[in-house]
Amino acid sequence: MPRATRETMWTLGLDQDDAAAVRQAAGDEFLVREIESPGAVAAENLTVEPLVIWTTRAAWEALPPLVKCGLESREGVQRVLVLSPVEAVEGWEDLAGRGFLTALKSPLAAARVSEVCYRAAEIRSLYADIVRMTREIFLERELLTRKTDQLVFFNRILSRASESLDPAVILARAREDMGLLFPVRAIQAVFWEAGEGGGVDCSLCLCRSEPAVREAWVEFLLEAATRLSGHPVAAYQPEETVCEGRQESPLGPPEPGTTVLLPLRAGRETFGCLALSATEPVRLGKDQIQTVHAAVNHLALALKNARLYREARTHADYDGLTRIHNRRSFDARLMEELKRHQRHSHELSLLMLDLDHFKGLNDRLGHQAGDHVLRTVGQILARTVRTTDFAARYGGEEFVVILPQTSEDQAWVLAERLRRIIGSHVFGYGGETFQVTASIGIASLIPGALRKVGELVGEADRALYLAKSSGRNMVCASGQPQSPAQL
Repeated sequence: MPRATRETMWTLGLDQDDAAAVRQAAGDEFLVREIESPGAVAAENLTVEPLVIWTTRAAWEALPPLVKCGLESREGVQRVLVLSPVEAVEGWEDLAGRGFLTALKSPLAAARVSEVCYRAAEIRSLYADIVRMTREIFLERELLTRKTDQLVFFNRILSRASESLDPAVILARAREDMGLLFPVRAIQAVFWEAGEGGGVDCSLCLCRSEPAVREAWVEFLLEAATRLSGHPVAAYQPEETVCEGRQESPLGPPEPGTTVLLPLRAGRETFGCLALSATEPVRLGKDQIQTVHAAVNHLALALKNARLYREARTHADYDGLTRIHNRRSFDARLMEELKRHQRHSHELSLLMLDLDHFKGLNDRLGHQAGDHVLRTVGQILARTVRTTDFAARYGGEEFVVILPQTSEDQAWVLAERLRRIIGSHVFGYGGETFQVTASIGIASLIPGALRKVGELVGEADRALYLAKSSGRNMVCASGQPQSPAQL
């Protein structure tokens, strides 16, 4: 029974005897199609290529040029030239150059036809092997190119991320590098650490955007922090940075499809996540997804180191309880401001604040209640003073605020505002509510006045002492007390 799939052979322009010899040699192994005229070749379905075309010279030359060109371009089709008994091969253009496998003289012998068919099948098999190997080589080259590109990408993102200890700079460079994989418009982030009451304290790194958009991103990142950390957000601190590329339109709110959320892990700890905003829906292949995750692992290490460095700096410059600047950073900043005052002849003021009867509060409610008050007062100072001002914990229950380019009258207005806010705040601890008042002393320098650090602090301390000795819960400057009732 003939096989379901058989190779095809054509006969073109052969006489009946030669065509019969081809059919005899073909047997059940080949399907022979007799093409009566060269013009009929164009109508043949070439989706299945013939293994061999047996043709006379006259029939081949009579083929339409486009048909002949099409057949010659098919590498898997072998052609055999059938010559008449009196026709010589000499004078015919080089057979190999025209793509002919060989030339046989009529009448054709079945054995010779079988031999040619065997050679043609070998050549097609060899050609198929060459095509397969070529494709494999191209595939291997493509895979090697991808691996090389990945290594270049990893080297770039790792080296650039390691060049800075500023999270904002790391994110800005990561946005540029990630843009090599897909169109990243902006990268924002949220980091967290254990906070009070079983919650987490979050730090947000946000791109500049409209207030409504900014609020949407804050909610999106805080929700992600709650979900990934497994704890509610106890407090958060937003920080605006330049981490967005140049775009004609402003950054919009987070949207499904164009926003990719990637957790940041160091070991088994998840300490944050990145939010990548794309300019179009993100569709990544398997290898691209693996590349992105590997890149994020590199970024996580760099960001973790940056946060540890910042935390170390914070512990060195900030008070651990109140989270505002400490005495050491205050001394350094006041020295800088005094030099700036002398160089530019600007006004300069200093507030020194002390909580009234604080020892009695500790004795009555305990030191933890006192710590709660100090922490809250630190938050009040951070919220109330200007960004150009410098608030610090001086020691114990004393706080100081440096006010650059501020006159005594202007300092008095701020001091009185702080006194009223602290005095009106209702503290709650251990099921008990209470209020605390503050006394504030002011020391000011007019343009051109010269003072040393110790002298200016001494003047503020004497003004504070005068405020406390005059009845507390008041502001005093230049030796002139003023009671709350007078204000």
